[in-house]
Amino acid sequence: MDVYEAVDSRRAVRAFSDEPVPKEVLERVLTAATRAPSSGNLQPWHVYVVAGDPLAELKKRATARALAGDPGDEREYPMYPAELPSPYLDRFSAAAAQRYEALGIERDDPDRPMKIAALNSGAFGAPVVLFCYLDRTMGPGQWGDAGMYLQTVMLLLRAEGVHSCPQVMWTMYRKTVSQIVGADDGLVLFCGVSVGFEKEGVPRPRTGRADMTETVSFIGV
Repeated sequence: MDVYEAVDSRRAVRAFSDEPVPKEVLERVLTAATRAPSSGNLQPWHVYVVAGDPLAELKKRATARALAGDPGDEREYPMYPAELPSPYLDRFSAAAAQRYEALGIERDDPDRPMKIAALNSGAFGAPVVLFCYLDRTMGPGQWGDAGMYLQTVMLLLRAEGVHSCPQVMWTMYRKTVSQIVGADDGLVLFCGVSVGFEKEGVPRPRTGRADMTETVSFIGV
């Protein structure tokens, strides 16, 4: 798979099979991903790879919180700005409607938030979840580095025929995650990335993207 095909086929999969991802595949991907860009070569990411019984226990605890209507732990960073202007809100709303329609959750369902949280806390059935942390002393530049690192990981997973789904949702249950992975207080959870093979026979929505001309300006080219 060339890089263009990897980029085009990468999407947030929300239905995984229970087929295990071989450890050697994960090691190959995460070894190659160490070459991701990093300002000053700080390499600020700390990743925990969770599978098997520890992941099952984490899903159980997090899902119990979701089904109980637990609003989650206090956020350590905002997922989105408090107010999203157009066109960002338009893109967000369209993608959310498409995403949850595919999952069979109606917009006017009063239990919609709980159902969404429960699906997320089960990692959509993924057999592996990567939890990416950063040292609390790091700033916005290093958070950007972590984003480039995770994109590199997700593209390398596609090269291996594996799919993924980045989930900032896990920060809602960061204390539960920390209990399982043993992350110390000096680290802040950036996000989780569910990893696995896509389940067959389920809807495969593909969210739209703004035309390149909406987000790119050529100057002197």
